[in-house]
Amino acid sequence: MSAKPPLFTPVLIVGCVIIIVSFAIRATFGVFQIPIAEEFGWLRAEFSMAIAIQNLAWGIGQPLFGALAEKIGDRKSIVIGVAVYALGLLLTATSTTPFEMQAYAWLIGFGVAGSGFGVILAVVGRASSNENRSMSLAIVSAAGSGGQIFGPPLAEWMLGFMAWQSIFVVFTIAIVAVLLFLPFMRSPSIATKTEMEESLSEILGKAFRDPSFTLLYLGFFSCGYQLGFITAHLPAFITELCGPIMPGGMLDNLGIGTTSALGAISIALIGVTNIAGTLIAGWAGKYYSKKYLLAGIYTARTIVGALFIMFPITPTSVILFSLVMGTLWLATVPLTSGLVAHIYGLRYMGTLYGIVFLSHQIGGFAGIWLGGRLYDVYGDYTLVWWIGLAVGAFSAVVHLPIRERRLEGLQTV
Repeated sequence: MSAKPPLFTPVLIVGCVIIIVSFAIRATFGVFQIPIAEEFGWLRAEFSMAIAIQNLAWGIGQPLFGALAEKIGDRKSIVIGVAVYALGLLLTATSTTPFEMQAYAWLIGFGVAGSGFGVILAVVGRASSNENRSMSLAIVSAAGSGGQIFGPPLAEWMLGFMAWQSIFVVFTIAIVAVLLFLPFMRSPSIATKTEMEESLSEILGKAFRDPSFTLLYLGFFSCGYQLGFITAHLPAFITELCGPIMPGGMLDNLGIGTTSALGAISIALIGVTNIAGTLIAGWAGKYYSKKYLLAGIYTARTIVGALFIMFPITPTSVILFSLVMGTLWLATVPLTSGLVAHIYGLRYMGTLYGIVFLSHQIGGFAGIWLGGRLYDVYGDYTLVWWIGLAVGAFSAVVHLPIRERRLEGLQTV
């Protein structure tokens, strides 16, 4: 009787470290929404556009870095991604105009693409056994929430004694430091350049002609819209609309005495419960239909979001919303990436998932930019919130017709 393959391999562990640091930095940008706008007198839409561009660049860069990793190797691709990320952060610290902030956001977005889900999920997926793959992808996805847990509160704390420009310099040092772990990330060898060029063209043609691929692409839009809007605007939303925190109450005794602090904590709470939600999704994806699980997650998001906005926004409702939404936050990632691997194989998973992820980031761009734009027009976030709920319901429906079986003509990897 052969021994079971280990779940926690060096590739998985290092992949989690990179994701944690990358996402810890990325999750903090909503915390800087008000401080930067107040320092320079910018409209809310101007900094929102920088965050939106960052998400769009992440989406555009994801399939590019996925293809790059499959050609030159995962580790070289990650080094390039980290270098671009660090340059973007360092230049952002020097920004004094909306144009500069938005220009450097392209670099940050491409950097996240090179150190984020597309590349890391693909290398972990290839390095995992068939038995452990679903859970391995879930663990990496949950690691993103590990960064989200401490990133925003850490940034909020640092703002108490450090200029935001200095914090971005600290972030630059932190992302470069992950390269120290990279020698331990050794993935299985990939095909030759000639083989990859021939078969990549073939697999892309088959995927683009497959209706299920189109449905996966369309369905991931709302996930990006909701995550982008909440990450970028929820701290400001809570700061401006939440009822007061009672002096001497539970939150005050825990050191959360202002709605600004509660906004940062809400993002962290989403990260806490997302770890459990993502791991459960990964486990469930091993035994149940991934498309039905995805439809259920999008339906639940729509219901939770509607209830939150329909009732008065209070510290208690903020905490409850954050805890529940967190269980649904990145639970879509292991299921969506798992569907891509299941239907189209593992060899070009990075490129194919990157293309699907582009829809996610277009949604993120829309949610973040619309959040800032409609806030400047109407003075609140109500309309953009309801748009997010509508696209969430749309995603719940479009996953149902997906044909959850390997595409004919593809070889098993």
